[in-house]
Amino acid sequence: MILNSTLIDTIAFDADDTLWRNEDIFIHAQDAFIHLLLAYHDESYIRSHLGEVQVKNLEHFGYGIKGFTLSMIETAIELTEGRITGNEIHEIIQLAKCMLASPVELLPNIKNVLEQLKGQYRLLVITKGDLLDQESKLARSGIADYFDAIEIVSEKTSTVYQQIFQRHQIPVERF
Repeated sequence: MILNSTLIDTIAFDADDTLWRNEDIFIHAQDAFIHLLLAYHDESYIRSHLGEVQVKNLEHFGYGIKGFTLSMIETAIELTEGRITGNEIHEIIQLAKCMLASPVELLPNIKNVLEQLKGQYRLLVITKGDLLDQESKLARSGIADYFDAIEIVSEKTSTVYQQIFQRHQIPVERF
């Protein structure tokens, strides 16, 4: 799987759900959260409300487990009209800690692909999310050494990509 190196010399990968499984962790936590609140509302309403709160909170908390956790807590308070107990909030925090400690499960053939590309291309990770969480996942993944640079950003916008290209002196046409 060698690309035409006369055209491209730099390849960037996203991290979550590109290099390793990530969405499954959120689905499991969301299901546990919904189960926690079933005494207050039905599943579809809880799921819908949590989704709305998450979207609303992106501008405040960004992407990642910590923002997701704050959205779960906010949703729990709203849907229980403040009746959620300290123990139930503690359960939500424990869900977050389990998410953060989840093993990093590489997607099939990722190491093989990186081994083929390393040395022939400059390899980057450009991913969005919480800095501490993403750094931890990269360290635990066992693949950080394949990459020449790692960029963890709040958003992936054209301005952000232009800044990365400038910082690493990457001609756009060779990326």
